[in-house]
Amino acid sequence: MRNERLRDSLAAAGLSTDALAEELAVDPKTVERWITKGRVPYRKYRSSIAARLRTAENYLWPDALNPEEAATVSQSELVTFFPHRNSIPTELWDRVINDAVDRIDIVVLAGLFLVERPNFVRSLIQKSRKGCSIRVAFGDPASRDVTRRSEEERLGKHTMSGRIRNALAHYRPLFDLQGPELRFHRTTLYNSIFRFDDEMIVNTHVYGTQGAHTPAMHLRRLSSGSLFDTYTQSFEEVWRTSKPATLEEANLDAD
Repeated sequence: MRNERLRDSLAAAGLSTDALAEELAVDPKTVERWITKGRVPYRKYRSSIAARLRTAENYLWPDALNPEEAATVSQSELVTFFPHRNSIPTELWDRVINDAVDRIDIVVLAGLFLVERPNFVRSLIQKSRKGCSIRVAFGDPASRDVTRRSEEERLGKHTMSGRIRNALAHYRPLFDLQGPELRFHRTTLYNSIFRFDDEMIVNTHVYGTQGAHTPAMHLRRLSSGSLFDTYTQSFEEVWRTSKPATLEEANLDAD
């Protein structure tokens, strides 16, 4: 069976079969057989190809690993686990933020703790101007979902919406830029997700407990893993159903 995923990924990367063969030091006919006959490369080649094409190894070759091997690789994507988000070292946040070059994807309710970092929004502006993709989705402050979450966390009916608007006031400079995208979502947020290139912090949510006091995971993407990609897909689903945030809806004067 032809491997159309590999063919499409090569095309998307602007990479010919001959060029890939040269990079891997293999015969071009070998690469062609990987595509036309669906042959599965050796593992060392699969990892290199997936990294080169910036995609998941198990996307290009879904059956290459048996379930036990796939589970082991995915477990290796977990760098460390924190019992509470507020126990994540400041140095880790500084590093993943500073090192991000290609993309920063964030989905939160308010994420107010981020803008308590004096240079966070300024860093987003600088990175956006250098071509980094910036996407941030906040809870819709006017939605019932945000009101419900506020009550579930025992904060009071309108506390969470107030926090969102407070956070957005700090993000106001981004509304004037062409690159960064800010949106409102109305999803049941099971996790807050903070992606910085191929690293991610996932803050799980626990009923009745504020996010700062719930567990968090630091993940690093592996080409043959699936844990990182699970949360990446979750972000994309939230983003797909969200709507552009406006200064008016955030109750921020546009003048």
